[in-house]
Amino acid sequence: MEERQSPSPCSSRPSSPRTPPCEMFGSVGIEAVLDQLRIKAMKTGFEFNIMVVGQSGLGKSTMVNTLFKSKVWQSSLPNLELPMPQTLELHSVTHVIEEKGLKLKLTVTDTPGFGDQINNDKCWDPILSYINQQYEQYLHEELLITRQRHIPDTRVHCCIYFVPPTGHCLRPLDIEFLRRLCRTVNVVPVIARADSLTIEERDAFRSRIQQNLKTHCIDVYPQKCFDEDINDRLLNSKIRQEQIPFAVVGADREHLVNGRCVLGRKTKWGIIEVENMAHCEFLLLRDLLIRSHLQDLKDITHNVHYENYRVLRLNESHQLPRGPGWVNLAPASPVQLTSPGPGKVRKRVNKDSREDEC
Repeated sequence: MEERQSPSPCSSRPSSPRTPPCEMFGSVGIEAVLDQLRIKAMKTGFEFNIMVVGQSGLGKSTMVNTLFKSKVWQSSLPNLELPMPQTLELHSVTHVIEEKGLKLKLTVTDTPGFGDQINNDKCWDPILSYINQQYEQYLHEELLITRQRHIPDTRVHCCIYFVPPTGHCLRPLDIEFLRRLCRTVNVVPVIARADSLTIEERDAFRSRIQQNLKTHCIDVYPQKCFDEDINDRLLNSKIRQEQIPFAVVGADREHLVNGRCVLGRKTKWGIIEVENMAHCEFLLLRDLLIRSHLQDLKDITHNVHYENYRVLRLNESHQLPRGPGWVNLAPASPVQLTSPGPGKVRKRVNKDSREDEC
């Protein structure tokens, strides 16, 4: 009788929590892969697309300039002689920011006119339409028989939503818009012009906003169902419970304080330092967007939000098999572009290559 051979400890399957790594007898240079990735990143750079949404006068342009310490967006004073625009207009600007040899192609989309009208019914439609148009454009590029080696990524990776510092709670407009927006894009809410609130008012306002989000099932970034391991859960739980929404102050001018130049806003009673945690939480917002979660924002955009849109569009377009992998894609209708994503989102592929629903 032939004995059954036990599987080799050096299996060809990828390592997973249930597959222990095989025993090695020396270095083979795997750590050099990190150097290869770094060299490639230095050559190609990164793309990051953000959208800022909020009423006029909340400091959106100044905040973007403060985040990246450059004149990304030129803010303009309102002209009282010109009539207020009756429709929401979206404007995008792209800059290449370089730091220590690493290039970041940054695209910022502003939404002037949001919430400024007396009748704000469906004022979110142009924003949702723009976000879905970027998904549609990326999908068409993917379906081409001869594709580009690098598909330009114009998809919105993060939307910063500016909440007016009323000190009360979220307005019905905020709640309705956030409910729709969170199913389509990563949303990071911030309390704008937080220097207009006392510390006690700011903490109470944050607690009421968190309760509003929980009551209306608004899942802002970082979403709990996308935490992949214990380290993610610990870090993101602290952000969700203690920091969201971030109370921020924007400033793009430097002032001299105790012999050092600081970014801040000068007032009659002193200077509000943007990068001082005792004054506001701008540093926490910058760390989230750039230093700790930038790649995660892009991954969730591609693997969750864009994937939901892609599956929905392909199912609605009635796949017509004319060969391996061939799909006929019908043009997207205006209703499809302005509708939010599905209620349930697909969870990112984990280390066991499985997909769940959250």
